[in-house]
Amino acid sequence: MNICKRCNNVIDGNFCSNCGQPVMVKRINGQYLLHEIGSILNFQKGILLTIKELLTKPGQSIREFISEDRNRLVKPILFIIVSSLIYTIMIQIFHIEDGYVSFDYPENSARSLLLTWVQKNYGYANILMGVFISIWVKIFFRKYGYNFFEILILLCFVMGIFMLLLSVFGLLEGVTKINMMQKAGLIGIVYCSWAIGQFFDRTKITNYLKASLAYFLGMLTFTFLVSGLGYLIDML
Repeated sequence: MNICKRCNNVIDGNFCSNCGQPVMVKRINGQYLLHEIGSILNFQKGILLTIKELLTKPGQSIREFISEDRNRLVKPILFIIVSSLIYTIMIQIFHIEDGYVSFDYPENSARSLLLTWVQKNYGYANILMGVFISIWVKIFFRKYGYNFFEILILLCFVMGIFMLLLSVFGLLEGVTKINMMQKAGLIGIVYCSWAIGQFFDRTKITNYLKASLAYFLGMLTFTFLVSGLGYLIDML
């Protein structure tokens, strides 16, 4: 007779009928580690399918995720975190200078240090920037009835693809030594504007223009607040 180590229930078989705890826990080996890595990256949920859907029909795919089926695509928060991590690793491996943030402050000032962090950790800063872009998207597209958190999910998917696009171009630049990151940034912004506009109504040209404006205003708001925070620290 076996007693469950989790709930002290009597076990008749290989698993506890009360809590599902197995009688014998498998040893940790290489297969276990591969399974855990796959779970973190959500390969079993179809990360390749998620990328394909977001590249070909982002608006429809994200609308379906929000209102119909949330098991088809990789979870959005995990998606942007993993995408940003991939980008950050790529930049660090090839030592590519981003050039997304340009500034002229004293080297040891708080403003300089904060903006340098943004420049060197754009993958992580991009997650924070998505919050501010979401605010502007909510303002410009308020008539469609989506709440802020639904729009934030939209931005997680869209900016996750942006990070992957930058990662691909970063890899190419690292291998070929040809400067590609400025063009990659432009392509990424075009993609974000297209995906956001398609999400609300792909038939309206004005939606793509408003999406572009929301992206730039969100980026400027984020940069202004980071610079403002640095200024306050310098003043204190």
